[in-house]
Amino acid sequence: MKEETLLQRQEAQCHQRNMKSICIVLLCTVFAGTALAQDDQSIRYAGSPSCRACHERFYQLWSTSMHGLAMQPYSTNFAKGNLTAHAGDIVIGNVTYHADPENGVVIERGREGRKTYRIEHVLGGKNVFYFLTPFARGRLQTLPLAYDVKKKEWFDTTASGIRHFPGEAQGQAVDWRGSSYTFNTACYNCHVSQLSTNYDPKTDTYHTTWTEPGINCETCHGPAAEHNRIAREAGKGQPLPDIRIISTKTMTTAQRNDLCASCHAKANPLAAAYGPGERFYDYFDLATLEDPDFYADGRDLGENYTITSWSMSPCVKSGGIDCMHCHTSSGRYRFKLEKFNDACLPCHQDKVKNSAAHTRHAEASEGSRCISCHMPKTSFARMNRSDHSMLPPAPSATMAFNSPNACTICHSDKQAAWADARVRQWHRRDYQGPVLERASLIDMARKRNWTKLPEMLACITDPGRDEIFAASLIRLIPPGQNQQVKDALLKAAGDPSPLVRGAAAHALGLIPSMESLQTLIELTRDDYRLVRVRAAAALTSFPEMNAPAAYQAHLDKATEEYLASLTVMPDQWSSRHNLGNYQLGKGEFDKAVASYRTALRFDPQAVVVMVNMSIALARAGETAEAEKILLKALAQEPDNAAANFNLGLLLAEKGELKPAEDHLRKAFTADTQMAQAAYNLCVITARDRLDEAISWCRKAADLSPQDAKYTYTLAFYMQQKGETAEARKVLSALLEKHPQHRDAEALLKEISGKNPKP
Repeated sequence: MKEETLLQRQEAQCHQRNMKSICIVLLCTVFAGTALAQDDQSIRYAGSPSCRACHERFYQLWSTSMHGLAMQPYSTNFAKGNLTAHAGDIVIGNVTYHADPENGVVIERGREGRKTYRIEHVLGGKNVFYFLTPFARGRLQTLPLAYDVKKKEWFDTTASGIRHFPGEAQGQAVDWRGSSYTFNTACYNCHVSQLSTNYDPKTDTYHTTWTEPGINCETCHGPAAEHNRIAREAGKGQPLPDIRIISTKTMTTAQRNDLCASCHAKANPLAAAYGPGERFYDYFDLATLEDPDFYADGRDLGENYTITSWSMSPCVKSGGIDCMHCHTSSGRYRFKLEKFNDACLPCHQDKVKNSAAHTRHAEASEGSRCISCHMPKTSFARMNRSDHSMLPPAPSATMAFNSPNACTICHSDKQAAWADARVRQWHRRDYQGPVLERASLIDMARKRNWTKLPEMLACITDPGRDEIFAASLIRLIPPGQNQQVKDALLKAAGDPSPLVRGAAAHALGLIPSMESLQTLIELTRDDYRLVRVRAAAALTSFPEMNAPAAYQAHLDKATEEYLASLTVMPDQWSSRHNLGNYQLGKGEFDKAVASYRTALRFDPQAVVVMVNMSIALARAGETAEAEKILLKALAQEPDNAAANFNLGLLLAEKGELKPAEDHLRKAFTADTQMAQAAYNLCVITARDRLDEAISWCRKAADLSPQDAKYTYTLAFYMQQKGETAEARKVLSALLEKHPQHRDAEALLKEISGKNPKP
């Protein structure tokens, strides 16, 4: 076997392998709320004022709530009642900004002179007021200055939103003019009712409409026009023969949780027009602990992503508690201040009745309130949010992962070690143990440390597993690890949770095997759209697949749903990116490149898009353009493993082996689990450094033992070096696992002298 042939063949395989392992990524995008079609809106929706005649008390409670005031028009009266004057200027980069609330404008002064931005709408108000201004092509943009309600001061909007992940460097503030701060497309669509973005991709223009600012009655109860008609005909105070509206009282606990989740989750949309009473996982996929917006133990950074942690809580797992046990549909807390603990009475009567003994704090004190310990508040971007995992304080998690805990939030002058000693003294049972154990597995998986891989897989397949932790680990563990990983994923594909099944389906698409294929085809018949969409997306990794006739209709429907999911948010870079991935998988390289270019227009810094675009360009034969885009990606992220790996392959194809080797080394340094990089380094170094080549190939084979070609190549180069006995052992072990491997069989015969080379 010639080394050059081996190198060329492996490079082609790695292009495809990298496409599968890097490209087919379903990125979470902040999205929530309803996106209803505008057909017949005037008939179906009546507006909140129409509820007032019969429901005056509820109307007053709603209209003054944070739901009712989630967005409101800016006015002089609003400014007088809610804002203070801006005493100074705020410098952002080379530009100075000043808020003039009296005149309803924000003034910008910079190199381009003076600009004035009119404040048209106001968002929020519980912690912060954000302000919107009209931009070209129908955009509403969040202004660079926001107002802290509690401190009564103006501040830099985007600087407050910099992520502060433990142990990592501070991020960079996003430009306030970017798409991340465009109302029409970002998470702010939970601040208006019956929103239709109406984005035209041909002109890059919005014609956005909504029925009312704020979250109106019909968001939770459905269209009210027919209900109002029946009520008028029945007469005031008379029972209605058919209410023709959705009542949250008759919903199941799951339906009520799903209703709130549509806005209070970090999620990826699968379909438009979510409505009350429908299932969350038919319309969304949920971000779990693979996302750095969450600490390793599941607590979030303080944003409004409560559903992920809430799904982990014992309250949800009991099956008897939902969001509306504690909150009204307008978002208010149901229980009066002096009876806060009554919310916990149904399940914890003994602790509520004797709170001082349970909490070790005086009965009337802040520390004796259930939510103080089980729902501590954290702050992010000047917004205070309550943790919804309902877990007891775990100061040991603070010590291990910098996760916040209630004890030192209250006792800010103390260290976590002090709190840990106290709770261990108070409780003989180590209640922190399970929290630490699960969090440590997440932390190790994030750091790509697989020394506890068996424990991770057990966490996925355990019948008593937590669905959030199980889905998180599935998303974090590279699917190509070994047979045990594949077995765990195949088992997870039958998990009771659609979240876990969906995560498993996505991962199985990265493991080309007959078992994966059969399982994915079966999952196209799943009851939940989330699972069907993920299965259809994964099946794009099997371009030569022919589904059995009995499954073809299910596959066609799932594929249709998958493609529709890519257009739910056509103005998001991730949607265009995933469409490009689909087109790349279909071999439509020109279309894929066009989709990636559009994605980069929305987010010019998206390195993953640049990497996948380079693959499409290379497979289309445009290697020079592929190289340019990879160099651009590396200028953005010099240590990006995927970009270095793909550039290494391109340079190797051009015969530039020294720079190719340098980039492959950088790829392996950045990702020490990248068996493909180790393998290609083996083939390159085998030309003049056989010892080093064998070392690289052994790493590749150890990292990916299920990949027969790595083991075969290890034996090949061992034989080249004269290590015949070792090569024979490696080949014999390989043939035990892969008895049909003809190259291995032939090489073993040649080594053994049974079929000497002519």
